[in-house]
Amino acid sequence: MPVPVQVAYKPIGKPEIGVNNYQGFHPGKTEVLRKGWNGYKAKALQSDIVVEHDVEIVVRDGCRLYVDIYRPADSDENIPAIIGWSCYGKKYSALCMLPMTVWNCCVNEKDLSGIEKFEGVDPRKWCPRGYAVISVDSRGTGNSDGQIPIMGSQDAEDSHDVIEALARMPWCNGKVGMAGNSALAIIQWHTASLQPPHLAAIAPWEGSGDLFREQFCRGGVFSMSNFDLITREIIKGNSGVEDFAEMYRRSPVANAYWNDKRPDMTKIKCPTFISGSDFSSIHTMGAVRGYMEIKHDKKWIRWSSHQEWYELYCDDHADHELRKFFDRFLKGVSNDFEEAIPKVRWSALQFGDREAIDNIEYSDFPIPGTKYMEFCLHDHTLNTSAAKEPTIVSYNSEKASDFAEFTLKFDEKTRLIGLPKAVLYISCDDHNDMNVFVHLRKKDKSGQPLLHLCFPFHAAPVNSIAEIPEKQRQSTNLHTGSVGVLRASHRAFDPQRSIHPQFPFHPHEKEEKITPGEIVKLEIGIWSMGVDFDAGESISVQIGGQFPNIAEYKAWSEPRPEHERNKGVHKIHIGPDHPSSIILPFVPL
Repeated sequence: MPVPVQVAYKPIGKPEIGVNNYQGFHPGKTEVLRKGWNGYKAKALQSDIVVEHDVEIVVRDGCRLYVDIYRPADSDENIPAIIGWSCYGKKYSALCMLPMTVWNCCVNEKDLSGIEKFEGVDPRKWCPRGYAVISVDSRGTGNSDGQIPIMGSQDAEDSHDVIEALARMPWCNGKVGMAGNSALAIIQWHTASLQPPHLAAIAPWEGSGDLFREQFCRGGVFSMSNFDLITREIIKGNSGVEDFAEMYRRSPVANAYWNDKRPDMTKIKCPTFISGSDFSSIHTMGAVRGYMEIKHDKKWIRWSSHQEWYELYCDDHADHELRKFFDRFLKGVSNDFEEAIPKVRWSALQFGDREAIDNIEYSDFPIPGTKYMEFCLHDHTLNTSAAKEPTIVSYNSEKASDFAEFTLKFDEKTRLIGLPKAVLYISCDDHNDMNVFVHLRKKDKSGQPLLHLCFPFHAAPVNSIAEIPEKQRQSTNLHTGSVGVLRASHRAFDPQRSIHPQFPFHPHEKEEKITPGEIVKLEIGIWSMGVDFDAGESISVQIGGQFPNIAEYKAWSEPRPEHERNKGVHKIHIGPDHPSSIILPFVPL
């Protein structure tokens, strides 16, 4: 059932023909796109595809949702369906969205047909393989009834009902899967936790598992992230969309509304193929938690060194694996997916102008045998023993350029994969709260910070990261290092609900303001990392008062309320009584 909280909505633009590829409302329209069709001057179809536009599906409360169904035109067999679910508009394609990004995220027009739903699989590829691809206008989107909910129980119930309706259609074999990145992945966690009888498999690639803790209020620090951009430029409907800023104003702590954004992954029963990466600013920990909390053994996770849209549309290896996964669990094909695909594969980023090492096989995650080493902070270095004398290291919390830094140089080749954590004793004389950010940077042998390119170099228009102009440096193409975030007033955590001792679960149910000058202990879970270091290279722990991201998100969001901003100097307390430290996950090479 929807949450027992009145939800605030804000207006959005109405669908307009020609805007975001909206083509009008055509219930009952069916057409055949012939082999060779190239209506978007992109990638021609390789087979005939029948398209049923604006098919009406009525969900349990009577709301009418509309879907487009793409099916192979020459098949008399019953076939499975793959759903792409989001509020982006069912004809809003990657061709529409990717020009907003630097380099089109290295996805070329020749990689797409234009009939793919943005972040979803392309019917051009999947219909000839014997699948129906379903693009959904979720509640309130396009011409679907209602107001737009975002990834909670209402979306999940609607998705459940659409799955069951599709399974009853005369062309369907009774098996339905879900696939896609980001928004199309997040909804999969929610839907699968309801266990629709005909949901046979999901493939959440880069999907947040908790919108409150992983996107909008990470560590207790509110940010609209990229959602202002999405609601202003992408989402279109005849009513409105959930207003996260207003809902946060009403409740800056977790309540029924915010908790509804965290699905119970332990209830997922269907086979699950997960993909994630170190460098998603939203999805990293959703992928980790999904793998760790799903209880059955038909689950697979593959960590990636490539940006999610590039991987979905351009990585033939990923496409091949996804096809084998769905062939196995949606068609019942006796292939070797379960035997040949390792349960856990990770990437070790190299940073700089070096490609990552991908597909490192492990038996589980966190990796068995991980050695969690604690390093005490002092003398601007990481040390295996605590400082003998008390000291204070300070930074101006109002300046992004000012931070405290502690460095460890490696004497031999080293691999860190897993969940780091910072334990800080910290105070502020000028304010009753602190937003604290911990950033892990890799440095080369000369001490210069390095970046990771989120695409293979052969696909990028540069041969070296140094060639990328400042204006083309965005979070979609460059990764600086893993980050942990915590607001001091949200420091309480519940060990019983933590997925691992290295990643504390913060209930965010109350604010515990600090007394100016009071020293408080903060346990800050840092998002998963996978990085190799050569002898002479180093890891730098940078602690500051501003989110260390590349700034395109800030350009779209309103300024933070004055009372929630950092003020003055933060003091990190070090020594026998205040052993501030960082814990790092070492794994064998």
